[in-house]
This record gives sequence, C-alpha cells and structure tokens, in this order.
Amino acid sequence: MSTETIPVVGVGHGGARRGGHRGAGTRPLPEAARLSSLDVLESESIHILREVVAEFERPAMLFSGGKDSVVMLHLATKAFWPGRVPFPVLHVDTGHNFPEVLDFRDRTVERLGLRLVVGSVQEYLDRGELAERADGTRNPLQTAPLLGAIAAEKFDAVFGGGRRDEDKARAKERILSLRDEFGQWDPRNQRPELWNLYNGRHTVGQHVRAFPISNWTELDIWRYIEREGIELPSIYYAHEREVFERDGMWMAVGPYSEPRASEPVVAKTVRYRTVGDMSCTGAVLSSAASVADVVVEVAASTLTERGATRADDRISEAAMEDRKKDGYF
Repeated sequence: MSTETIPVVGVGHGGARRGGHRGAGTRPLPEAARLSSLDVLESESIHILREVVAEFERPAMLFSGGKDSVVMLHLATKAFWPGRVPFPVLHVDTGHNFPEVLDFRDRTVERLGLRLVVGSVQEYLDRGELAERADGTRNPLQTAPLLGAIAAEKFDAVFGGGRRDEDKARAKERILSLRDEFGQWDPRNQRPELWNLYNGRHTVGQHVRAFPISNWTELDIWRYIEREGIELPSIYYAHEREVFERDGMWMAVGPYSEPRASEPVVAKTVRYRTVGDMSCTGAVLSSAASVADVVVEVAASTLTERGATRADDRISEAAMEDRKKDGYF
C-alpha cells in the first residue's frame, strides 16, 4: 500500500462536480491534508485494534520485544490514548532468548504499566510435556505453551505482529483469523474480508488471531520507527559480536548456539533483522548503526528478514505453514 495522495470529489450547487481540470471531477488536497503511506497504514492498524477491543471480551497482544511487536504495541498506545492499553501482553519464552531483548521487554512492560503473561517452554520441558529437539532449537516448541496460556487466561482474541511480506504462509492469512477448539488454522477455510469489514464470530473454545500490521512491509516498519522515534533493543543496530558461520548464516556464540570444531569463531560487525531464539536466528554483516542507516539498508535488500536469517524457517518449504496449522503464530 503506497497511497501518497487521496483525490477528493467536491459537489457544488445543483450537484455539479468541482475539479481542477474540466471533466476530471477531482482536485488535489492541500499539502498539509494529504495522507502519507505511513499515515494510511497507521490508520488501518489503529482501526483493527479498536475493532477487536470493541468486539471481544478478553483480548491480549503477543509481545516479545522484537521490532514488529514493538511497533504493534506503539500503535496500541496511540489507539487508546490518553488511557492505558486495555489488555495484557503475552510472551512465549523459549529460554533461548537474547538477553538484550528480554531486558527491553521487561523495561517496556514496566514503563507502560502493562500486565505480562509468560508461557514458558522450559516449564513444559521440566514437566515432561515437551522434549528437546535434536537440532537444539526451541522455536518449534512454542505452540503448546502459547495455546496453554491462551486457554488458561481465556483469551478470545490475540494480536500478533505477522506481516504478509515475511512468508508465503503469512501472506495467505486474513487480518482476523479463526482458530478452532484445538488452536489450529485451516488455510483452505478462511472468511472473506471485504473493505474494512472483519468477521470475529467464534464459539466457546475457539479464538481469533488478529494481525494489525499484516499489510506493512519491513521497510514500512523501519520508516515508521524512524518517524515515531521508537526505541528498539540494541541488537537491531550494528555492533561487534563473536559469531561463526553455519548454513550461510552468522550465528552468535552463546550458551544456546555453540560452534562445532569445523566452525571458526570470528569477531564481526553485525546486526539482527529479526529476533528469535539465539539457537536459530542469524545476524547479518552490517555497519548500520542508526535507524536512518537501517532504512537505507532494508530498502536495498532483496531478501525478507526471515528468509535471510531464520534457520527454523528452512526446515522445509512449508515450515511456517505447518506450524501455523498446529497453532503457532
């Protein structure tokens, strides 16, 4: 969506149209009244947030401290200002998160006075309800704790920061997406969404996933961060880190991502385009130390952030869709 101007049809006496050109029927808006593409996206997102809060009894918002969830939460503060955000935030903690991101999450929750609900993968492992994967990554294990938290809190709508440009499976999904009694998604049985009309009907046991920034792109996100002056975890900007190369990605050295004997450790200036587990999220070589630098870098990129840096999405061609069908976001 890249609407930079909106035509206006004026009506004079007797219903005659007024326009800047004979027969055109439109006239340009004054410069100050024109909506930028970011204004249009912001307006749509705020509309979705307000619609869901008005229609559902117990909504919540996924908040990990990643850039998309940070922008989504920022939009919520604008949607309900001067009041507080009227719902809790939910994070599925795998135990393999970047410490900088967890620290940012906690500071943001405290600053905004929000209630934080945490679904813990480690607790499920300790109880024997989940088992560690052979590849060491825990991202695919998030589904059970997510559905458990939704059921325990009786959430009937959950906001997620998914965007259609990230992945083919996310591009298929509606802005309001029904989940059945088992939390599962059927990509072949989705409701139509005409204009700005969203169908949130659901029965007991079902819930709806809502995606307010579905129509945004990665570049839109960064341009909005720049415009609004939104703070992000420091790892989104260039910094020096010990990394090793695996499967074409630069992985950080840490307790959950250790190099093999054949993988030499080197110090590189890197940043992260997306934030998942340390065990499956790769960094990109970058000197982009400011928001403006990142905007230029993203504008020139030909790969989505997930395609470039997420090992969990490389498990199969349909890795994301398979997880979404089971209940993942």
